[in-house]
Order: sequence, then C-alpha cells, then structure tokens
Amino acid sequence: MSRYKAYPEYKDSGVDWIKDIPSNWQVKRISYIASLRSGDAIVAEQIEVEGDFPVYGGNGLRGYTANYNHEGEFILIGRQGALCGNVNYGAGKFWASEHAVVVHPYLAIVTKWFGETLRAMNLNQYNVSAAQPGLAVANITCLKVPFPSLEEQQKIANFLDHETAKIDTLIAKQQELIKLLKEKRQAVISHAVTKGLNPNAPMRDSGVEWLGEVPAHWMVFNMDHALRAIGDVDHYMPASIDIGVPYVMTGDLKEVVSGINFDACKQVSRSDYLALSKKIRGEKGDVIMARYATVGTVSYIDIDAEFIVSYSCVTIKPKTDKVIGLYLFYYFKSDAFLQGIQSQVNTNTQGNVGINDLKKIKVALPTLSEQSEIVDCLQRTIRDFDLISEKAKEAIVLAQERRTALISAAVTGKIDVRDWQPPSESAIAA
Repeated sequence: MSRYKAYPEYKDSGVDWIKDIPSNWQVKRISYIASLRSGDAIVAEQIEVEGDFPVYGGNGLRGYTANYNHEGEFILIGRQGALCGNVNYGAGKFWASEHAVVVHPYLAIVTKWFGETLRAMNLNQYNVSAAQPGLAVANITCLKVPFPSLEEQQKIANFLDHETAKIDTLIAKQQELIKLLKEKRQAVISHAVTKGLNPNAPMRDSGVEWLGEVPAHWMVFNMDHALRAIGDVDHYMPASIDIGVPYVMTGDLKEVVSGINFDACKQVSRSDYLALSKKIRGEKGDVIMARYATVGTVSYIDIDAEFIVSYSCVTIKPKTDKVIGLYLFYYFKSDAFLQGIQSQVNTNTQGNVGINDLKKIKVALPTLSEQSEIVDCLQRTIRDFDLISEKAKEAIVLAQERRTALISAAVTGKIDVRDWQPPSESAIAA
C-alpha cells in the first residue's frame, strides 16, 4: 500500500476492527444505514440452467427462474453454510432466495462502497453454529462501520472497481494456466501409456474403440491378465475410533503418488481391520480405485503401512512380471481407461463399476523395461507441470491477499483515494 497516500488527519473510531479513521468520517451502526432481510423460499424444481431472471442464494448465482422478487441494485449476504457472510450483488430483476440476506438501505449510499465495507468486515466470523453455520442478522445490524461522505463513497467504489478488476484478471489468468496445465498433464499421460515414447514406432489397431492404435509390439488383453488380485471388502461400515487402523474411503484418494494421508483417514479397531481384510489386504505397490461416485479416481501405495480399504473402493494388485504398479496407476489415469470404465459404469444407482467389469476392461502393455522408461518420463514431466501449477496457486493466494488488503485499506480510510483517477487509455497502452 506504500504507493498510496494517507489522509492528512485521523481520529479514533472507537471500534476495534476499524481503529483510526479520517477525521472527516463518521461511524454508524449498520441498523442506522440499512435493514437486512432474508429473501424468499424457492424450490430446486423452479431453478433452471437458463431462464428469465437470475436466482441468488447464499453463495451467489444458483440458476434462473420465471419470477423475480427484487428489482434494482442490492447487496446480498450469504446467510447459511460454510461460506455464510460472503458478499455478492444483484442488479435488475432477480430472485433472492431464503439463503441470501438482502440489504435495503435507509440512507443514500453507494452500493459498491457499502458492499465492499461489509466484505472487509469478514462477516463469516459472526456465524452462530458450527454444525450448520448461519448468520444472526440481529447481531450483524448492531455492528458499526466507517461512514464517509457520499462523494467519497463513490470515489472509493470507483477506485475499487478498477483496482480489483485488475487483480481479478490476474487471478483468472493464473486459474486458466492451472486448467491448461491439468489438461496438458492428462494429455501427456494418455499419450505415453497408449502410444509410448517413440514417435517412430510402428503402430497397429488395438481392436478396442477407445484405445485406437497402439505400438505394434505392445500386448492388448483383459485387465485381469495383468493382475494377481483385485477385490473389495465386505459391504458394511465399521465404527470409528480415535486411534486405530486407517480406513480408506473414496474421499481419501488423491490423484498423486503417495496421495493418501493415512493420518487423516477414518480410524477403525484392529478387530474390524482383521475381519475386513480376510478377503484382501492392502499393501505397498497396490493401486486403490474408487468404484462408487468418483469412479476411476486412483491412488498408488508407495509406503509400507497397515490400512484397510472401504468397500467403496477396490484394491488392485499387479502381477509384477507383467506390469509395474506405477505404470498401472498412470494407465488408470489415461483417457483410454476412463472411457473404458465409463462403458461399464452402472448409472442406475449412484454410478458404480463392478469388479468383474473391471477385469474385462482392455489394457495395452509394453515390456517392463519400456514401462519403466514411461514411468520415469511421466514423473519428470508431471513434476515440472506441478511446479508451475504450484507457483500459479501461490500467485493466486498473494493476489487474493492483496485484494482483501486493498479493499480493507480503502473502506477504512487507511489510504486516501479522493484524488485517484483511472489511468488514461494512452497510459494503459504504454
């Protein structure tokens, strides 16, 4: 914030979160500025992907509907859920649901200024329940905010519109980079495990629609030909205990090597572990795959650890003379395998694939030495992609922190933007 000047004179606001404010500003309770009222109930069947009027809930836009209950420009505050207290805006004709608190001003105010002031207050800290967080509107209206003149409100709003738009553009570019890296990562994996690393290798038709052509010397056969075991445990949920044996569920699977954090898993008793692991027991070198809901999500076990895998997942043990475990892990992440598995998914329930169906999915395998080369190449390439992606994520965090700090500084008067002017087009072009 050093490039922005301060106001010439300050005074004590008497409010902890605001501290000092410019000497010409006031402090007012929210209840004196506006009323906060919840929107109206709307059922999910009334909300469509497209429609006449937008529907805003606690977390912003939910979809569209045929009716509206507000017309104008309003601040919307999330009322329930983990993101309660977040600030959005509704303009024109729209429907505000019962999960959104609509701000109705009593005084003449600049909507963007007041909305950003509420954002700077971090209203989520005032939620009143841990199980299902929700705002107590009566408590919020008692809070005090800094209150500049209408002219200064507009100056602050104009400044924030311009500066936060620049930050949002930077964030969007970093998010797009992360998306492109993820797509590139997927493409590299898919090509390596179905076409190999040698672009000059002679190819042949695999005979499988989603595999297409594969290197002529690769073998194509049913999955179970490359496995020494594949299975799941009995279909019941054991009780949790504080300290025990990790119980791996679909939500614990991460799309990286060493992706399972056993300490974060549900813990079960040793007696349940011994009873459940009679059919199949997880160990180092296994690949764990989700077979319900997030079908095809996989993790590779590269450490010696005692754990049990939920019936929502399947434990896959490769034949080490046919396939390297890490190669199988990457193969399971390829587009070819994902297309193959989708052809076997039972969509009559929540989407699941049976073990016998998994066994019948085709796999194309090179020699073990070539598998090793492919794995080494993928790990190097993915490591490079991940480093770039992590830097992009760090840039997003820094930009978001700067955005938050800039809003707070502007709405509390820590910086003086009364003389701020947007740069001219010629200055932007230069």
